[in-house]
Amino acid sequence: MENFSLTRFQAATSLKEIHLTLSPSPLTTQREIDAFYRQEMNEVRGGDKIKRLKLGLERALEAKDSYKACLMGHPGVGKSTELTRLINDAEIDNKFRAIRFSILSDLDPLNFNPLDVVLLMVIEIVEQTVAIAQRPREENLQNLLNWFNQEEITRKETRESKVTIEAGGGIKGDSLWSQMLGLFASLKGELRFASTREKKVVEYRIRRFNDLIFVANQLLDDCNQKLQEKEKRQWLIIGEDFDKAGIPTERITDLFIKYSNIFKDLNIHLIFNLPIALYNSSPAIRLAFLPENSLIIPDTAVFHQQQNHSPNQQGRSAVRKVLEVRVNSDLFEQGQIERIIVASGGNIRDIFYLVNYASDTAILDNKKTIDADAVNIAISNLRTEYERRLGDSNFDIDHVSYDDKAALLKRIYDGDKKAQIPNEILYALLNDRAIQELDKGNGERCFGVHPLVVDILNSQNIIPFSSQGGVPGGTSSK
Repeated sequence: MENFSLTRFQAATSLKEIHLTLSPSPLTTQREIDAFYRQEMNEVRGGDKIKRLKLGLERALEAKDSYKACLMGHPGVGKSTELTRLINDAEIDNKFRAIRFSILSDLDPLNFNPLDVVLLMVIEIVEQTVAIAQRPREENLQNLLNWFNQEEITRKETRESKVTIEAGGGIKGDSLWSQMLGLFASLKGELRFASTREKKVVEYRIRRFNDLIFVANQLLDDCNQKLQEKEKRQWLIIGEDFDKAGIPTERITDLFIKYSNIFKDLNIHLIFNLPIALYNSSPAIRLAFLPENSLIIPDTAVFHQQQNHSPNQQGRSAVRKVLEVRVNSDLFEQGQIERIIVASGGNIRDIFYLVNYASDTAILDNKKTIDADAVNIAISNLRTEYERRLGDSNFDIDHVSYDDKAALLKRIYDGDKKAQIPNEILYALLNDRAIQELDKGNGERCFGVHPLVVDILNSQNIIPFSSQGGVPGGTSSK
């Protein structure tokens, strides 16, 4: 999760101010939430998922159990912003202290292993417990130190190990805590650059997986008790960005499927995000997250997919409110906001991109408002990006031909119910963002083709023009 603070907390009133209020980064402070969050979005996305997470956490407290949940959604729907709402909720804040981490910034996203996630969580909770309350009991710290000391023989046999995590390395003093500080500092470096580790060391740790969970739970229970005594709160871990593109599938599968006991056995409240494709796969039955604790934030519909692609005015209105609370509508010439909303497909990240690009174009042309020409350029530029994603590259995780993609896109556009059953092609299109996962309004899922992709298919004569003019479901829809 990127750290970004907005520098303006009211709607932009000039083109030069737009970049100060429009950013694809999540809202991470209560001030940003108060200024820019719009509850209307939840009304068109099947309800407020954060209320369900909140209910689950409160029930876990009553049952004296640890809560495990996952929040899913495709890129740009605002998962991180929703989690900010959760941890800033007054009732939750009174009962939990949250620690957020990102696979992208806190671990090595290409080379992490399941135990790295455990170690990161333990380090963060121990260090923050010490900062807020007091140190855990020495016997629990010593047990973790002993767990690492047992691998010293393995490390000494490794001549090419590029990372040294000997306890106390670089830290003066002989106290147990100084040794722990040295261990934690070295581990953090190793977790960020896991590719430098010797394979033998990783394998040795994995074999001792159960021992680490036992030691970790001793520390986590101790830290939770210290926090409760100090603040009457419990620790809550939020792990993010596990669904980002580029993270190897086998890493995610190892973490959430093969070693799912991490989530089942750790005595700590956890909320993670994970790829929807994994959740919908056959191995998902082994996930640690119960179905009622697995929540999906769908995309926002700007067309009724099941009603001949007629405009979805409720969805468009919700997206408009998100935009207009950040940018004064007077900065757009008549009709241009609607065009941008349709071209975005209701995706907040796309709408911010379109407005920023159109605004910059207008500024460079010495204009004071965003006109049709600026919007045309922004839409064409984003449409080209969507077209590029539909292609097949040697760097793609999945290799699905464009012909197969186009055929399935047409079937989904035509409302073929069999095309709604997930398969490799559908997941490739979801990753491309060519397909949107929508809520019909009653919790029932459906899929739709992004308006810019409808345009692309029309240009290839796969989807024809309507007899009334334009292409239903596309940016030229009448």
